[in-house]
Amino acid sequence: MKEHASAIRAAAPPGARIAFVSGNFNIVHPGHLRLLKLAADTADILVVGLTPDAAPGVTVPIAMRLDGVRALSIVKYAFVIDGAVADVIADLRPDFVVKGKEFEGAYNAEAAVVESYGGKLIFSSGDVQFASMDLIRHEFSQPPVPPLLRGAEGFPERHGLTKQALHKLLDKMSGLRVAVIGDIIVDDYIMCDPLGMSQEDPTIVVSPIETQTFIGGAGIVSAHARSLGARATLFTVFGADETANYARDKLNAMNVEVSGIVDETRPTTRKQRYRALDKTLLRVNHLRQHAIGKKLADRLRDDVVAVLPEIDLLMFSDFNYGCLPQELVDSIAKEARLRGVPMMADSQASSQMADISRFKDMALITPTEREARLALRDTASGLAVVAINLREAAAAENVIVTLGEDGMMIHGRNRDGDYMTDRLPALNATPKDVAGAGDSVFTSTSMALCAGADVWLASYLGGIAAALQVSRVGNTPLEVEDIRFEINQIEHS
Repeated sequence: MKEHASAIRAAAPPGARIAFVSGNFNIVHPGHLRLLKLAADTADILVVGLTPDAAPGVTVPIAMRLDGVRALSIVKYAFVIDGAVADVIADLRPDFVVKGKEFEGAYNAEAAVVESYGGKLIFSSGDVQFASMDLIRHEFSQPPVPPLLRGAEGFPERHGLTKQALHKLLDKMSGLRVAVIGDIIVDDYIMCDPLGMSQEDPTIVVSPIETQTFIGGAGIVSAHARSLGARATLFTVFGADETANYARDKLNAMNVEVSGIVDETRPTTRKQRYRALDKTLLRVNHLRQHAIGKKLADRLRDDVVAVLPEIDLLMFSDFNYGCLPQELVDSIAKEARLRGVPMMADSQASSQMADISRFKDMALITPTEREARLALRDTASGLAVVAINLREAAAAENVIVTLGEDGMMIHGRNRDGDYMTDRLPALNATPKDVAGAGDSVFTSTSMALCAGADVWLASYLGGIAAALQVSRVGNTPLEVEDIRFEINQIEHS
């Protein structure tokens, strides 16, 4: 046992607290999960000791029991106890030894050992709530049940779209060189156990259980582009903080090239979503929305202009948090036009003001209906009229107005060269999290257009990408093989 204790202590960071739980663990049941969660919450490292096969009450071989305990992410170390539990504790010297409430009135051989070095012996069965982090995490990790797609209501037939064309398009998108410029966001999804309503005031009370962190904003757009086969470079503005370090490391792990400048007057934008029962209850934004200064804007411009001769596509991913002041947009767009680099733009206004029409001469803009109407200051016209007027105001080649659960309205040229408007319904009728739908549509459709597709084929691919994206919680990069699988499930030719 001494070797286990020495190895655990040697690997523990300075000052880390250790909790220890022992038992048979024939089958890990909810009672075990509550006890282990409580132990994990009391310390930084949870260590579990399993009794050997010869111990009373053991019915499952040790290899299977170890696999079951080690599969729990809250357990850092698990091993077989060879000898007395008190001896293990004496060697490990955990800060906390946790046992079930049923042992509180009984004789506990560990008590004297724990007391001898100043540790604490805790008796509790944990809270009666959905306490297992691993069970909570199923919302993030559970794969969507295929096939996801529902019928496109004749859209493919009207435009002569086929499964073969979609597959060929994905092939053409691979190898594109894409630059994305815009606001970086880090998203925290805080999974909560709903406790009820406060008795003091009408407030919903929840208990945080688990947090998952994702890259958002222009970061996820560049990550989508990379996972769809492009060489992707992100140009953005970070704060001087740990959130920036996290974002850089995460993007590098996704093989996205990051060219970021630091603005010490702002934090790196971070959004926290509190969720319970598969629904978002509250979002808290940590950000500054002032425009970056001229010196920083000039540096960002120079960095982007330097790569224009080497890229196939430039994407503006604007969340209106100050990364893209108008003078910077105009200057970069002018240089891109001179070099013949196609440009696409998305400017989001979920909780702030935006004007997508400020991005001129784009091959594609992808506003929501609200964003399109904000740009035109038009709340009365029909949606088809709004799309036409927005295309003219922005001098855009194509407009896709995303409509949430109603899909999207596409305004672009037909085969005769004349403009027309058509609607593609949402292809996933049971979304889990719609937060990243727009980014997936924007990325996949932009790359499709750059690869030579018309707006109808590109939009169809974008609809499929969005259906996949909203089938899971949190922003994770789209995978080409997942898209191909769904394409193969489509009923039309």
